Amino acid sequence: MEFGEEGLLLEPVSPGGQFFNSTVLSLAIISVLETQVPINDSQTFSLLKNVFLPINPRFSSIMVEGVDEKNKQWKRVQVKVEDHVHVPIFTSGMSLESYDTYFDEYITKIASETFPQSRPLWELHLFKYPTSHAAGHIIFKIHHALGDGYSLMGALLSCLQNAHNPSLPLTFPSLKGAKNETSSRSRVFEFVPKILSAVINGAWDFSWSILKGTWVEDDRTPIRSGVDGVEFRPVSMSTLMLSIEEIKLIKNKLGVTINDVIAGTIFLGTRMYMQRMNSEKSSSQNCTALVLLNTRLAAGYKSVQEMLMEPSKSSWGNQFVFLHVPVPKSSEVSNPLDFVWEAQKIVKRHRSSSAWYLTIRLWDILKKFRGAESLTITAMSYMGKLRIAMGAEKGFIDSNKLQACMKDAFRVISEAAN
Repeated sequence: MEFGEEGLLLEPVSPGGQFFNSTVLSLAIISVLETQVPINDSQTFSLLKNVFLPINPRFSSIMVEGVDEKNKQWKRVQVKVEDHVHVPIFTSGMSLESYDTYFDEYITKIASETFPQSRPLWELHLFKYPTSHAAGHIIFKIHHALGDGYSLMGALLSCLQNAHNPSLPLTFPSLKGAKNETSSRSRVFEFVPKILSAVINGAWDFSWSILKGTWVEDDRTPIRSGVDGVEFRPVSMSTLMLSIEEIKLIKNKLGVTINDVIAGTIFLGTRMYMQRMNSEKSSSQNCTALVLLNTRLAAGYKSVQEMLMEPSKSSWGNQFVFLHVPVPKSSEVSNPLDFVWEAQKIVKRHRSSSAWYLTIRLWDILKKFRGAESLTITAMSYMGKLRIAMGAEKGFIDSNKLQACMKDAFRVISEAAN
């Protein structure tokens, strides 16, 4: 570690952090908190200064060039909270549908904007108008260089208090795995083939990931424009909600996981959209999904203090890798349920491969290459609902038609399962 101007400590930026904030890529996380009552922003600045900023030094740091001009470093600075808070103004007294449109347009706008490098890489946006989803929306935009979703959700939850007793820390139910009664000898016979399979599959998957990340491109399709600089083009944000209970029914019928059902729905919905936009070719065109895999050993919620105390299990930062997962082709998969089973088989194979560990070591190489994604999809469950958010290349992908295809995909999978 070194000391910069005014004695402020400089710490090295991780390879992952540099990868997400480089000349070829700038990636941010947008998190939306919906409120049941109108937003009262009277304490916003004090909460940010006294609660949010102290959580982690990264929230008060900027990224600067290192001594060798290759590796960047974090430099602590004085934070002007006012520069990070934005409150959009719209006409009052309009319909919920109008504010739905304004909200989607505002999310699209801030998603397309890059962070100024002269101040810490986070923003807070207060959308103080009612929509069909909530009375108000608190929007956090935080650069991926600061940490991944697990880290940042831990940071946001650390700002909250126990409703029954504010002096107690926030807690969630723990996840308990089933006990394994298998004998030690049986475990050995199961363990050895798994190791061999992980090594063999890992070598292939790692090599394929290198090729896909550098030289081998997917076909140009209705979900991939393939133009230079697509990662910096405007995106259109849209969301849809599905019932978790209905997803569980499908899961139980097929004997798969909830994630398998979600992945199968997204894969089928993507193919349906591609065929509707370009029916002649899309059923057999090559299409690859970059699936994020959390590499932490810990499960469930961890506070920021626990992350810092247990670096080996749940350390702060970007603890995930990308898995290159081929999207099943409609020309090879005809039954809607096959998309779910194919998703289960492909993702399970990649998860048990050793390639993800090798990929972690490749950040320094990967940051030299451009990313080219026209479509980004994330999913989160809460209060019995699964919300799927889609960021689509504006002017290239029709977000309304894509959303309709996702709904149709879930419907046909549900009907086929029942």
